[in-house]
Amino acid sequence: MSLLQAEGLTKKFSGLTAVDDVSLTVADKEFFGVVGPNGAGKTTLFSLIAGEVTPTHGRIIFDGTDITGWSADKVASVGLVRTFQLMRPFESMTVLDNVAIASHQRFRSRSEARRHALAVIERVQLERYVNAPSASLPTAGLKRLELARALALEPKLLLLDEVLAGLVPTERAPMIELLRELHADGLTVMFIEHIMAAVLALSERLLVMHEGVELALGDPHKVTQDRAVVEAYLGEDYA
Repeated sequence: MSLLQAEGLTKKFSGLTAVDDVSLTVADKEFFGVVGPNGAGKTTLFSLIAGEVTPTHGRIIFDGTDITGWSADKVASVGLVRTFQLMRPFESMTVLDNVAIASHQRFRSRSEARRHALAVIERVQLERYVNAPSASLPTAGLKRLELARALALEPKLLLLDEVLAGLVPTERAPMIELLRELHADGLTVMFIEHIMAAVLALSERLLVMHEGVELALGDPHKVTQDRAVVEAYLGEDYA
């Protein structure tokens, strides 16, 4: 069953077409990857789906409801939540308070919100930083905090924008394992990533974008052997 359907999504900024007639579906409980060179339109696609940008053409169906043109907060309220590559936590606030703010969108009472926030913090393995100001976290910790704030909203579909960017290999492996566990628990994930080992390890289907259009879509191992994908994005060394 499709949880998300994007039909003919197009976004034009003045003379630039950032996303050009892109259609896709994401099934319930699927792990769906999106890759492509810088400027391919990946983040704009996420912004369209998450309600931060209004499409010039096309529509978005989420969980059976047409959400085209909805505001980002309304989209998040029905369970479609995104993270950002550039993390912007409330730096003077503790990790717990950062996550509790998100939890308040689901739980009215302060005590319930904090209890839920603590459970999410434990889930992403940030317990040691629970009372630390977010500004004190290393990059890997900030990535997990960004993930925790999204999970606190109890998403049905989580859009992850380069959650592995800036991590060294020894930090990537635990994050990949965490994402695998969250998916195994039933979370539907759509993610943008440049690290192909992670893309192949996690994705069940893969969309390759180039200059705003779909270049290839399908089984990740087959897609990454596509000659057009190799030439436009992966390069001969990868092939």
